[in-house]
Amino acid sequence: MTPPPPELPLARRDFLKACVGAGAGLGLAACGGWPRPAARPGDPLAGTDALGLAERVRRGEVSARELAEAAIRRIEAVDAPINAVVTRFFERALAEADGELPAGPFRGVPFLLKDLNDLEGTRKTMGSRLFASHVSERSSPHAKASVGAGLVVLGKTNTPEFGLVPTTESALLGPCRNPWSLAHSAGGSSGGAAAAVAADMLPMAQASDGGGSIRIPASCCGVFGLKPSRGRNVDDAPRRGVDISVRHCVSRSVRDSAAYLGVTEQKGAGAPLPPVGFVAGPSKRRLRIGFHTANAYGVEAVPDVRESVEAVARLCEGLGHTVEEARPDYDGEAFLQHFLDLWTSIPAALLAELEARGADPEPLLEPVTLGMARRFRDRPEGALPRAVHYFARYEKRIDRFFDDHDVLLCPVLRTPPIRLGIQAGTLGLEQMFEPMVDYVSYTPVFNAAGNPAMSVPLGWSQTGLPIGSQLAARTGGEATLLELAYELEAARPWAHRRPPHAWRS
Repeated sequence: MTPPPPELPLARRDFLKACVGAGAGLGLAACGGWPRPAARPGDPLAGTDALGLAERVRRGEVSARELAEAAIRRIEAVDAPINAVVTRFFERALAEADGELPAGPFRGVPFLLKDLNDLEGTRKTMGSRLFASHVSERSSPHAKASVGAGLVVLGKTNTPEFGLVPTTESALLGPCRNPWSLAHSAGGSSGGAAAAVAADMLPMAQASDGGGSIRIPASCCGVFGLKPSRGRNVDDAPRRGVDISVRHCVSRSVRDSAAYLGVTEQKGAGAPLPPVGFVAGPSKRRLRIGFHTANAYGVEAVPDVRESVEAVARLCEGLGHTVEEARPDYDGEAFLQHFLDLWTSIPAALLAELEARGADPEPLLEPVTLGMARRFRDRPEGALPRAVHYFARYEKRIDRFFDDHDVLLCPVLRTPPIRLGIQAGTLGLEQMFEPMVDYVSYTPVFNAAGNPAMSVPLGWSQTGLPIGSQLAARTGGEATLLELAYELEAARPWAHRRPPHAWRS
């Protein structure tokens, strides 16, 4: 399907005024719930999101096995050129579908885990030749929560080595191609998850985000992706002094993501945040939305991205929200150095362990991984403690913005999806460092500060590639984001769009 033409750019000083009448025809009648078209004969997944599938299982209209078989058919039919699903345990999944599944909100729904997750008895490579034959001995708390919600796990999705770069094309697993254009990246590090959902292999897949790895592939592939707050997940535990990584999913519908948050968040005594529960629809509350299009270092987004974000700002104002140009105090250059110290300390610790064991890291780790590790080694002594100290205060810096605004709107990426090969982990760090920092210059802030943020698929490039818009809120504010996402989903629906390389029934 040909994407809609991009909206014409407006002068900065005039664009908010241009919202007059923007809300006409954007009624919220569709916000009451996901549309439930009748399933086509022989295709029980057709036209239905994950919650809709679970509802059909509960009603006895379809069995969990039939759903699993349908998802397997789709994967086998469309995945070869995309390379999203890199580990498959279909027989195991079918046996589970035939068994007594937990009575959770997703009972009987087929699912995929990202290949950074432990699921007992299955391969977990983390996209690295170092772990090419590794089999998990136990399941992670997050995987247990997913299975406990009734999901039937069919396999694992493609990821770059250790999830370190924003494109999914490792030496071990090969490139994950974007279903909208096979020459382009599906994003990273949850590229396989987003590509699988975009290609309609199944309605939802697990993902994780340490610097943008849910929002980036969601933007690249035209699906919905929410990064939860720090401490929200059932298996969140402080690592390296600052916990920047969280787990969630990418989905076609907002309500699937909202329901998945309800089953994977911490609850009860000891939970660092009040539970969100299931956010079922939009709110009547009108929000104060600040937006900007230049990145944390003051560099403007390319025109396609800038115009897309400006169009979303107009859409929000047309829906009755107050919108103004505003930006947090990002402290751009200092933030970048401290975040890179934190990020590169991860491969540095792995390299040190390999060397302590007398192993030669060169044939085991990709050039970019080695380059990051060596970058950290070259930093002055005490770089990591200084980064931890800096980020202990950084959340307060960003939260000052949310004293006066409910939501921040900005790009996910500075450009539309990049072509494959430009930022692959098989390149040296010196080749891709500056392009990577430039490309991923909007998302890491919210990992460091701990805020929830989401990519909503509302824009298109001149060449027909998806462009997500990022919206963030105060830590713990997932409900605010999800309520707004429901509104945007109803005002400018996206679920009906299918890329050229997707399931056709």
